[in-house]
Amino acid sequence: MKPNSREPLVHVFGALALCVGVVASGIFDDVHVDIGYEHYAEPTMPGFPAALAMPANCLVNLAYALLGWYWLPSGGKKGQACYFQEVFALMALGYGPVQWGRLWTQHRWAAVLDQWVTLPIFAWAAVWCHFLECGWLPGTFLAMEAMSLASYLLAMFHPQGFELALAGHILIVFWKAVQIQRRLGNATSAWIMAMGMVSCLGFVCLKLWDQELAQCMLFRRLTGHFWSKICDVLQFHCAFLFFARLDRRQLKSH
Repeated sequence: MKPNSREPLVHVFGALALCVGVVASGIFDDVHVDIGYEHYAEPTMPGFPAALAMPANCLVNLAYALLGWYWLPSGGKKGQACYFQEVFALMALGYGPVQWGRLWTQHRWAAVLDQWVTLPIFAWAAVWCHFLECGWLPGTFLAMEAMSLASYLLAMFHPQGFELALAGHILIVFWKAVQIQRRLGNATSAWIMAMGMVSCLGFVCLKLWDQELAQCMLFRRLTGHFWSKICDVLQFHCAFLFFARLDRRQLKSH
């Protein structure tokens, strides 16, 4: 069965609403999350509203909206490949407000939601690879996303459970991307994949070293957290470029 035009919107924001409801139920209230401005290297701005207390870290989330809007399929395009692209674009559009909400409220639930929704976004890249490799298998795609969401349960049993789940997601995406690159890729897609991996490394390391990097003058105002988000947007963009190129090569081979 082929997806219809409204399914991506329903699937992405329906799943997000479900996650919000589960988080609000309090089931993850014992999960370790960092709450408070002291966990960020960017200094707060006195007199600014809470939504802009850390201007750079907050405003960088607009980049997710711009990215998602840019990659939304246009011109009434339909089909399975467009479904994957639209879901990924809507994920980018939705993630910006989630991250901004965490920075704005410094609330436990917002922090948990920010962590949790990161996992199915990474998982979608693996799902897209699986689609290119094996074809349209909606039951398998749903199972992969469900397993991704369930992996956040690790955070209930270990202080670094989220980090372990995220590392697992990154490794799986890397493995799936290499597989599909070997099957459908060329030198250009290999270069895009490499840039995506470098961006992913920056996303992880710059966030982890946020406080340490702030000792350097270059990272006093635009901190490691800010540049981590820039790298995150870049890896999103590289993923779109990678899959768009492989989609075209797959069509030509049929």
